[in-house]
Amino acid sequence: MLVLSLKNIKNKMTKEEIIDKLTTIVKPYIHNEEGFKNMNENTDFIKDLDINSANLVDIILDVEDEFDIHIDNESMEKMLTVKETVLIIQTKMNA
Repeated sequence: MLVLSLKNIKNKMTKEEIIDKLTTIVKPYIHNEEGFKNMNENTDFIKDLDINSANLVDIILDVEDEFDIHIDNESMEKMLTVKETVLIIQTKMNA
């Protein structure tokens, strides 16, 4: 019963709460500190933060763990910006 309650709490996370968690997940992988300081919904992980594709996979694995979701390959390919990543997280959490 407790697990169900925690899952319901996670499902009700705001976009801002998701972005806060995502920021924490992304921080160890960035190579552009200035881009990270200005991170917003339109931030592109590769172009703006200089995150390489191998690290992007690490981020996706961390997202799966943090939000207790499974991200399929099709969704994974779309997770290039903060906005798209948040939408995918929200969709998976509400599934």
